[in-house]
Amino acid sequence: MTQRRSDHGYEKDDENDVLEWEDHVMATVAGEVRRRRKELGWSAQDVADRCEEIGYPIPRNVIANMESGRRAVLPLVEIMVLAKALRVSPISLIYPVGYVTEVRELPYQDPQPTWDALQWFVGNSSAEDATDYMLDHFLAHDLELRSALAAVESEDYELWKVKTAANRVQREAAERALARYTDQATRAKHELRRHRDAIREGGGIPPRLPSPLADIDPPEPDTSTTEENDL
Repeated sequence: MTQRRSDHGYEKDDENDVLEWEDHVMATVAGEVRRRRKELGWSAQDVADRCEEIGYPIPRNVIANMESGRRAVLPLVEIMVLAKALRVSPISLIYPVGYVTEVRELPYQDPQPTWDALQWFVGNSSAEDATDYMLDHFLAHDLELRSALAAVESEDYELWKVKTAANRVQREAAERALARYTDQATRAKHELRRHRDAIREGGGIPPRLPSPLADIDPPEPDTSTTEENDL
């Protein structure tokens, strides 16, 4: 069974031929580069010019050969540069959600919904063989960070309302809301601290904390006294 190229990947025909998996991936990327380029109203030269501006030139003929299927390889670094030039994320070139319904994750596998394949690629898959210890903690850390920031901001706002309340009823309502947000901030900070400790225990470095949450990490040890004693 042969397959013919469409704007994304290949469509099946009735002849006896099988497209290799790597060609399928490359054709999907090439199709999305072409679709996005046309959406922007750009020529292949326009894309090449933007790649050169980024600092990693990809000539016009290389882009044209990729889109037409005449190119045998497509390095990851070029996908990254093309994505930047086309103002999209690299993952959207590999898994064009909304434009391609199914893709093949790996060789000898049946096509999967593009959204499911994207989730596997970025580490959000619930597959039993996915054991991304560090990535799992970083993803959870990001969620708790957003929750903690929102709670702290709301806590500060309700504290301001308590201080500026015009009467007892307004002040008591603000105090109740303040207590709720304080509890949410405390729980979110606890979870953040737990994930940061797990990242360190795994040999990793936790993300930098924004200033409103700087109190989550223990203070850095004072080494000035030790240095003076050494002298």
